[in-house]
Amino acid sequence: MQRSRLRAAVPAPVVAEDLGAAEISEAFRSQVRRQLAAARPSWRSMAPGIAFGALSGLSAVLLIGLSAYLITRAAEQPPILYLGLLVVGVRAFALSRAVFRYLERLSSHDAAFRALGELRGSLFARLEPLAPARLGRHRRGDLLTRVVEDVDALVDWPVRVIQPLVSSGVVVLLTLAATAYFSPAAAVVLAALLAVVLLCGTAISASLTEKAERRTAGLRGRLADAVADLVADLDVLVAFDAAGSQLEKVRSADAQLRREALRASAGTGLVAAALAAGSGAAVVLVVTLALPQLSASTPLGPGFALPPGSIDGPVLAMLALVPLTVFELFAAIPLAWTARRRVLASAARIVEIAPVPTGPAGDELQGADSASPASARPVRAPGAVLEVNDFTVSWHGSCTPVSRPVSFRLEQGENLLLTGPSGAGKTAVAYGLVGFLSHSGTYRIHGKDAAGLSEQELRRMVCLIEQDAHLFDGTLRANLAFAHPHGPEGASDEEIIESLRAVGLWDWACSRAGLETRVGMFGELVSGGQAQRIAVARGLLSGAQVLILDEPTAHVDPAAAESLLLQLLSAAGDSRTVVLLSHLPVPEHLIQHRRRITPAPA
Repeated sequence: MQRSRLRAAVPAPVVAEDLGAAEISEAFRSQVRRQLAAARPSWRSMAPGIAFGALSGLSAVLLIGLSAYLITRAAEQPPILYLGLLVVGVRAFALSRAVFRYLERLSSHDAAFRALGELRGSLFARLEPLAPARLGRHRRGDLLTRVVEDVDALVDWPVRVIQPLVSSGVVVLLTLAATAYFSPAAAVVLAALLAVVLLCGTAISASLTEKAERRTAGLRGRLADAVADLVADLDVLVAFDAAGSQLEKVRSADAQLRREALRASAGTGLVAAALAAGSGAAVVLVVTLALPQLSASTPLGPGFALPPGSIDGPVLAMLALVPLTVFELFAAIPLAWTARRRVLASAARIVEIAPVPTGPAGDELQGADSASPASARPVRAPGAVLEVNDFTVSWHGSCTPVSRPVSFRLEQGENLLLTGPSGAGKTAVAYGLVGFLSHSGTYRIHGKDAAGLSEQELRRMVCLIEQDAHLFDGTLRANLAFAHPHGPEGASDEEIIESLRAVGLWDWACSRAGLETRVGMFGELVSGGQAQRIAVARGLLSGAQVLILDEPTAHVDPAAAESLLLQLLSAAGDSRTVVLLSHLPVPEHLIQHRRRITPAPA
């Protein structure tokens, strides 16, 4: 309960501390731009998709144009020799349209999904140092929605925004140039109608869908959070007859999300209607402007030439139908602009929980994996293993300390008890020692200033074993092997068995299925004391020189608490320093140093 209150009290993270509102807004927009840059594949990998998209669009335009020309010319019943090339062209463009469309989808999605894999790795690398304290204000469902759905939405940035804008724009410009060759007036009118429809579509979309789409992103998180609370706490809700009220919250969130989605769909429908109206108007106006250029003469053989500035019947038919295809391709541009707003909303939600580091691009992809194996081993230095003086911690974005200053000095193999009433800030101090919260005062490990260590280096030296350490629904081996800092396979079976023996669990494991013993979801198949021993075994496997035990006897019968503490402290051995947090009495003979923490003044 103490730690749940502690996490709930974490204030919202700020993008840029000590800045004005305008500067924060600009800093936030800069981070959103960096997030979008990280979601975009390289131009080299996007080039094939853009090229294939443009070729597919050109094939569609040429297909409709040649089809109209062929049908009209065939109606004049010329010799079949004059139609052969047109027939081959129609067949070629009919096939190439589908082939290029397939290649465009294949190459663009391949590049986008490769970038998505790197994006997920980058995001989790940024989230890892923030957990748990700086993510405490976000509810489970909302956080899951941001990490999953909002990250997936960033795939639309290259696939549904950049690629359609570039390829459709190229095709439309080339088509307008070809139309101008036959009828400059028709090309000007077609370009003007495209511009009018684009402005109208953008205005309609902005007025009807912009706010709805911005709200939709947040409502998805609210719905997911309500469903997560209902499913995770269903047994408690049923026991207290509160399932109905929670279910009503789910229905309310779903109804709001549905209303906003319908508003966004209404805007999309109006944009489609504007495009259809513009397409029909373009056909009428192009035909009207091209009719005066229609020549009464009909070419019947080789060498026949139309008068300058004139067109024949097949060209008129081609000019009449080409606007239909142009508007069909042009429809991708307003849709891309709408998709852009959705992507921006998702990128902003991601940046809110995990700000993008500033500096040279690509810095965020470095971090935990950039350290060499040699740097993973803490370097012994003469003097105290752990030395703090006037140590206080505060929430990120706040200057108010959580507890009163604490000072202590521990040598290798020594232990310390931090005691105090619930809410005094013991867990907050532990979070500060592992870098979850910012600290002030002197903090040295093996003679090194903790402020000069990266978060990864600090946590290799100091391991926090929480009161409710998470146990995965798997085997003992799976729950322990990953804690080993070296090697892709984690800890070996021999190392795992040695750690289990140290915490007094190996005999119990042998009476079950050994390392294949399952612990159940959230450790439901083991007792509270066994779960705490498993957590300590993880700490032993981590190789950290300092272990912090947060309320290790909170879920243990008082009669067995002393025995458990003796086993846990003995398991740490003489090579590790232990900091024990407890508000319960601890026998004097188990502890070498004591410090009492009192709450900071409000």
